[in-house]
Amino acid sequence: MRCITSRGRRPLVSDAATITQPRWRSGARAPAAKIMQAGLSVVGASLLVWAMMPLAPGDPVNMILAARRIEEPTLEQIAALRAQLGTDLPLWQQYLVWLRGVLTGDFGFSWRTGQPVMAEIAARLPATLRLVGTGLAISVVWSLALALVAARWVGRWPDRLVLAYTRMMAALPSFVLALLVMQFVVVGMGLGRVLSGGAGITLVIAAMVIGIDRAAGWTQLLRAGLLAQMAQGHADVARARGASEGRILTRHALPGAALPFLTAVGISIGGLIGGSPVIEVIFTWPGLGEHVLMALSVRDVPVIQAFVLLAVLAYVGASLLIDLAALWLDPRLRGQGAQT
Repeated sequence: MRCITSRGRRPLVSDAATITQPRWRSGARAPAAKIMQAGLSVVGASLLVWAMMPLAPGDPVNMILAARRIEEPTLEQIAALRAQLGTDLPLWQQYLVWLRGVLTGDFGFSWRTGQPVMAEIAARLPATLRLVGTGLAISVVWSLALALVAARWVGRWPDRLVLAYTRMMAALPSFVLALLVMQFVVVGMGLGRVLSGGAGITLVIAAMVIGIDRAAGWTQLLRAGLLAQMAQGHADVARARGASEGRILTRHALPGAALPFLTAVGISIGGLIGGSPVIEVIFTWPGLGEHVLMALSVRDVPVIQAFVLLAVLAYVGASLLIDLAALWLDPRLRGQGAQT
């Protein structure tokens, strides 16, 4: 049908153009929106982390002097320390100075040891990442295996056994599980070392404690997703074509249930790093654990700030990667992401 236009009026635009252009724009805006949201989250978290300094009870200068065992400091020492910390500046300038240092990898000096915070963290961080990474891998594999078993024999004894196990593990605090493993496995059975020093067998045992603790909730989430996918129409079509239940579970149900599962894994990475110090101390793992707990006991704020911000960055980074992967796997989310 010919489009008739008059002079001075805007020509009509075809339906194809009006539909295609917003789709392209929404598809391009969705990842950018996710990245912007992640950036805003990091900025907001940095404000909260920095606020630990001015909101902490007591004068930071007095706390540093007490930590360094300087009982009668001179006025010159106090003034120099205030200038070094920047506490004589307005709060907004203190935040900008702190943020500039963080962006260049400078978290200041530890109040307890007087050493650069980043140097102390860099010396211990690889061991923590090795422990957390191994525990994460064990947790993903373990929860995947349990959820597949439970969904394959739903309502039968394997499913009931998995549900009972996950409920028990979810109710058991991780440090209690770590103490039980230390008592009965390391001390009783002689596996690993009480003073590990980074030994390989201790890495496996400590990582299994982390993995078993996290796998409880992930197993229940993945099981529910698998059962929901098994009740969909595409599963019925596969059954009508003669596919076995095991094939339907792994080829049809698992891909559809994987996205919520991966999202839960991604947002738990920050919690894994934040919760690792207790496990590290129990198994004497040479990571950040003992250092962070000691900083908490003496209120060593720069060390605590660096550790909390590290956990926040891990959480936001993992969540961003999961969100971008979800946009790539499911194009339907791109329009929703552009609207948020």
